[in-house]
Amino acid sequence: MAEPTLTKNSQSTEYRELTVAAITLGVAQGIILNLSFIYASLKLGFSIGGSTVAAILGYATLTGIMKKGTSIENNINQTVASGINTAGTGVVFTLPAMFLLQASGTITEFSLLPFLICAVAGAILGVVLIIPLRKQMIDLDRLRFPSGVAVTTIIRSGRAGLGKAKLLLIGFSISAVWKLILISGALDIPGIFEHEELNLSFGVLPDYVSPYLYLSLMNMAAGMLAGRGGLPFLLGGVLAWWVISPLSVQLGWTETTSQGFIYGKMLRPLGIGVLIGGALAGVVVAFPAIKSAMQSLINASRLKKAGVEVTGSDEMPFGVLIIGTVVALLLFFTAAMVVPGTTLVQAIVGALLGTLWLALAGIIVAQATGMTDISPMSGMALISVTLMMFVFNKNIAAAMIVGVAVCVAIGQAADMMQDLKTGFMIGGRPVKQQIVQFGTTWIGGLLAIGAIYILWHGGPNGANGFGEGTALPAPQAAVLTGIVETLKSGQVPMDKYALGGIIGALLGLAPMAGLGVLIGLAMYLPFSITFGYGLGCLITMGVQKIKGSAWTEAKIVPIAAGLIVGEALTGMGHAFFEIMSK
Repeated sequence: MAEPTLTKNSQSTEYRELTVAAITLGVAQGIILNLSFIYASLKLGFSIGGSTVAAILGYATLTGIMKKGTSIENNINQTVASGINTAGTGVVFTLPAMFLLQASGTITEFSLLPFLICAVAGAILGVVLIIPLRKQMIDLDRLRFPSGVAVTTIIRSGRAGLGKAKLLLIGFSISAVWKLILISGALDIPGIFEHEELNLSFGVLPDYVSPYLYLSLMNMAAGMLAGRGGLPFLLGGVLAWWVISPLSVQLGWTETTSQGFIYGKMLRPLGIGVLIGGALAGVVVAFPAIKSAMQSLINASRLKKAGVEVTGSDEMPFGVLIIGTVVALLLFFTAAMVVPGTTLVQAIVGALLGTLWLALAGIIVAQATGMTDISPMSGMALISVTLMMFVFNKNIAAAMIVGVAVCVAIGQAADMMQDLKTGFMIGGRPVKQQIVQFGTTWIGGLLAIGAIYILWHGGPNGANGFGEGTALPAPQAAVLTGIVETLKSGQVPMDKYALGGIIGALLGLAPMAGLGVLIGLAMYLPFSITFGYGLGCLITMGVQKIKGSAWTEAKIVPIAAGLIVGEALTGMGHAFFEIMSK
């Protein structure tokens, strides 16, 4: 029997929506996805949304096992799960840099308390920001929000959801077994296969073209999920290692042909410049959206003063925006004051400027996500930390806590918009999604901080658990580390930053939002990761051409999601085992 249709404004009590089952399942899935994608982000350098996985497993549990789930109940489940997961992603782009800076001797011991406070503040502000933007971006502008539409398709898929759940579990099993084999070292051959990388030089290709392929199923699966949309990322890696690197050697621009030298002295600073330039260009491109959102707020205030109800029962009251902002400001201020060396004036200025920048960045990211599904979160974090280094007079810890809050908040803003788009399409009530997001999203930030701590101390034989030369290179954190160290020392490679910034700005002004950030990140990452990701993109494109979009969506997406979660949870389990064994 077909599921009855629920209109957007229906007040029917017959439909299950905000239930204990949906919230409990969402929290459980959110925790699993949070741990999985923390690991994935430290390995790949970018985040992956968890709504798809949550929606598939939600259908299998609520409808397949409990036999009484509804579409809008599953939407609550995936809203909770993706909110907890996304909050963790915001932390993983920033906090690991503190551990890397400590390992390099740039900073001494630091406290996790202010980071815990700012993770909660960012989660609150991220949800608060969406209250005035939802109506403009979803009801009026009708932005696409591709991931939200994709999740809607999954939720509406009916019994096909059970088949997708089985494919997800198959992918999970394959990836977990493969990861265990890699951890055991059974396949390692010195000079040919080491650190999960296959050397493709065959004794012919020079080292400066980075002839390595990362044999991580997670990495390839991320590319499979991206499909054609991930090709700019592959293009950035090709440009860096197969064009710029060989040219620099042939034209004598480098002192040596060493891959490490070319990466550290040329490609990495260029990539950082492109990232920052692309992010700044995103501000310019998104200005019409910023102006529109601000006008919407002004109009809403005028109507309210005139006695017209503008939010209705399906929206959280406007006062929540004010209260949430004040609470987040106080948390910002408290976190800054907890950091040693921070003055009262710096804490006040940092809290105010951090909140203002966070609101601006959140609008930019939500707009970019709505149009293209690409979230330039990393670029915004880079700008945030760089600005706050000046506000806090090069107090690294104080600057980094603002970066954590900004990343968490803008990630929440983009994710919440995707979830609200899904709710809008299937008849859910926005106020219920906003309530559960408020009530649960803070879990993700706290959980992520604990997971990062475990992974750092869970390296084999007492070594650091992530960073250059490990299975988890933490590319985003390495970018931040490089910027902080150059700002601290004053030895900034301005020529390469400036050139990269110009390139990034030009790319950022292209019709495809986030292009500059994608290219910059690909230039910074080890090419073995970008190469494997690109192969995943090409696999999906090939399958799509042969079997069609519908078949690809039904089969490739759940398998790829399982491959990611399987490797990630196995890696997290291994790190925990290493700590327990010490």
